[in-house]
Amino acid sequence: MQEKFLSQRVCAVQTPIIPTINKLVREYPGTISLGQGVSYYGPPPETYQAIETQLKSKQLNAYGPVEGIPELVETLTQKLNARNNITINNDNCVFVTAGSNMAFSSLVQVLADPGDEIILLTPYYFNHEMAIRLANANPVLVPTLDNYHPDIDSIKKAITNKTRAIVTVSPNNPSAAVYTQDELSTINALCAQHNIYHISDEAYEDFIHSENAHFSPASLNNSEAHTISLYSLSKAYGFAGWRVGYMVIPKHIFASLHKVQDTVLISPTIISQYAAIGAHQSPYSYIENKIKEIKRSRQVCLDALNQTDLLASPAKSEGAFYIFAKLKTTKDDFDLAKTLIQQHGVATIPGNAFEAGNGCYLRISYGALTSDTVTEGINKLIQGLSKLLV
Repeated sequence: MQEKFLSQRVCAVQTPIIPTINKLVREYPGTISLGQGVSYYGPPPETYQAIETQLKSKQLNAYGPVEGIPELVETLTQKLNARNNITINNDNCVFVTAGSNMAFSSLVQVLADPGDEIILLTPYYFNHEMAIRLANANPVLVPTLDNYHPDIDSIKKAITNKTRAIVTVSPNNPSAAVYTQDELSTINALCAQHNIYHISDEAYEDFIHSENAHFSPASLNNSEAHTISLYSLSKAYGFAGWRVGYMVIPKHIFASLHKVQDTVLISPTIISQYAAIGAHQSPYSYIENKIKEIKRSRQVCLDALNQTDLLASPAKSEGAFYIFAKLKTTKDDFDLAKTLIQQHGVATIPGNAFEAGNGCYLRISYGALTSDTVTEGINKLIQGLSKLLV
């Protein structure tokens, strides 16, 4: 049989690392996963109450508005005003998507033609790089400083006449850095100066463990025309499987995004949108109490790792629920991650998926751990590394 051709742009995209690691985890039952970035808890009770109220509604069986049902758009507008200091006005709007990964992918289709450039800070979130390549655009990789915060001078030098956007992720996946207000404001001003977009991915906005408070660049005065903010319910609300995300976008790109989402999705799932309304009706203390548990897991992991001699630099985690550990070894990080699952029953994500640079890195996710599993999980990792790095 003659070999079939595949598009070059798809072939150029890296194999998704999360499904690859998850497949290995399934092959070795009993493995404790410090891999995929998920919360240990599910949605608040109000989520299910909202679903029960709507279950017999005929609206659930029909297509909805491409940009999201009005009730959810209004709920998110209120949330953005109260928690992000973002005002929705005549120059911007809320756009609901099936998760913020889809939001980013659709944005690239709208903002970039083949050959155009989008600046990513490394280590990057791998799905951002993949989406850019799928659109036949070019990711321009700018290394961060030693503390994983933006290198403003390097960003300035990377801007060309083909640049269409600068992407920031704060709190960061995978590095767990929380960018300062000054850093984000400076990047936002650069975008305004060069007539490009600032795409601010804020999926982990609720998970802050440092003195740097979360800051939304879209709250800056006169930022509406060039600032795009991405949000997700997957992390803070334990909503990963419901696939609800949303954006704050300049009004002038609404029609173009509408084309893309109508082509790919038609509309976000109606029942998930009502579930999202219910989740936002819960008191914020629901999330705060869950994050307290995650903070305890974070401290257990940091303390345990920093008491070893395995790391090339001290482990830290300013936000999100990750530790990006640089190890004292020249081993290949994917091979190391694979062996940790096969021989030691613990899963992590190799740093090469994030373009980590020189060295061997593992991303350790503690968000899915509880007080019952965190000690066993991190001890398994340390014991495995102690044997493999000799």
